Amino acid sequence: MTTTSDIPADDDCAAARSRVWDALIPARAGYLAGISPHYDEVFHDVTQRTQHSGSLGKTDIAALVVWKRLSAQTRWVSALMSLPDTHVRAVTQRAVTAVRDTALTRAEAARTGRGIIWELPGFRAGDALASAILTAAAPTRMAVYDRRVQHALNTLGLPLTPTPGRYGRYLQLLDDLLNHRPPHAAGWTARDIDTALYWTGKPPTHQPPSQKPALPDPPERCPTPQTPGQAYDQAQHP
Repeated sequence: MTTTSDIPADDDCAAARSRVWDALIPARAGYLAGISPHYDEVFHDVTQRTQHSGSLGKTDIAALVVWKRLSAQTRWVSALMSLPDTHVRAVTQRAVTAVRDTALTRAEAARTGRGIIWELPGFRAGDALASAILTAAAPTRMAVYDRRVQHALNTLGLPLTPTPGRYGRYLQLLDDLLNHRPPHAAGWTARDIDTALYWTGKPPTHQPPSQKPALPDPPERCPTPQTPGQAYDQAQHP
């Protein structure tokens, strides 16, 4: 049984979040300085088409596969390409509607959209491409997840397990950070955080042990707000 003494003081959680933001803000600057300003053009094109059409087709998904530098030499690609584009758009239209639904919290919308995308071939495991699709649908609300993001979360002491419902929990985690952002990050969106995490999680250059930076203390014991739908999420969503 958890006692009051097991729960950290609000000041401890605030200090932990502050250390995370101290890492994210320069990482975001590093991303902007280190990535070609033209690299995200494909993503922006897909976002604009999705804004106009309300869905993503096979061409849009193929573009995001290239943008995420994923392999197309897999069976799921063949299965997806064998579906009528109208079927793919019917599924993604429902997902687009879900992640844009402001009656849902960010985490609820993420879980609902992720559960819908699950219906398409190739989206029952892993969240990298699914998160790119959902972020293209709602670029200021959703965020991209991948292995580099996971590595950054581990480095920053932000726990995110691979159990079912990970994408919803990821957006819940980002929502908590956004709700406690410092004044100089007032304009940040979830997408800004994911790019900062992406940069934080890049493969490190070799450093002698004495020069490796110390990691911040993990805030894993700070209470995380729960959202509805956990049982359905665990049973249904990848």
